[in-house]
Amino acid sequence: MKNLWKFVIIGAAVVLSAAVLGYAYTYKYRCQNTVTVTGLGETEFTSDFIVWGGSLHVESRDVISGYAKIESDRQKVLDYITSKGIDPSSVVFQFVNVYEQTEPVYNAQGNYAGSRFKCYSLNQSFTIESKDVDKVENISREISSLIAKDVSIDAQMPSYYYTGLDDVKLSLIEKASADALARANNIVRNAGGRLGRVMSARLGGFQITGANTNEEFSAGGSFNTTNRNKKARVTIRVEYRVK
Repeated sequence: MKNLWKFVIIGAAVVLSAAVLGYAYTYKYRCQNTVTVTGLGETEFTSDFIVWGGSLHVESRDVISGYAKIESDRQKVLDYITSKGIDPSSVVFQFVNVYEQTEPVYNAQGNYAGSRFKCYSLNQSFTIESKDVDKVENISREISSLIAKDVSIDAQMPSYYYTGLDDVKLSLIEKASADALARANNIVRNAGGRLGRVMSARLGGFQITGANTNEEFSAGGSFNTTNRNKKARVTIRVEYRVK
């Protein structure tokens, strides 16, 4: 009797093992009946929003005179910007930073003997945010003309943005998805099969670069702000079931 049960258990184990192996083979076979493609979506657009600014610098032996001079320079900058057609509310001036400048002192033997007060350095930065891209561009190129009016100013490079970027991204996803579907259909049709449902999809990072530039792409995506004309692209990796 014990031998009989032994053979029953062994037989059941064999049947169970065969069933598991058969399912595993079937699963593996089915998983191999897929096709993976990468779709691409691209477009070009022109920035419609600009951010530009600079900073004013004044050196003075006393703080009061320094504040008066930087206030005068700030008004000259504001008058110049508004004379070019920019709304004064678009211009934001930051707080005035004051630093005490010193200079080294050496004794008769040429050894360092400490430092002494030289002057006060006052700095004030400003920023313009505007949709008048052309006007602000011209101002950024011509602001150096204020130097002739005794204004010490350092100008930055403009930064360019696009207010409809979310719509651009959605459009790119649609284009990339459609491109992936077309590629998969071509592959499967030429192989005599039919395309089934989507098994998985993975979206790549959005690459926003300057148009007609050789900027490198980043794995996490890139976002160009130095070029007014831009090119955006995104890829999507899609796995489809094949019937």
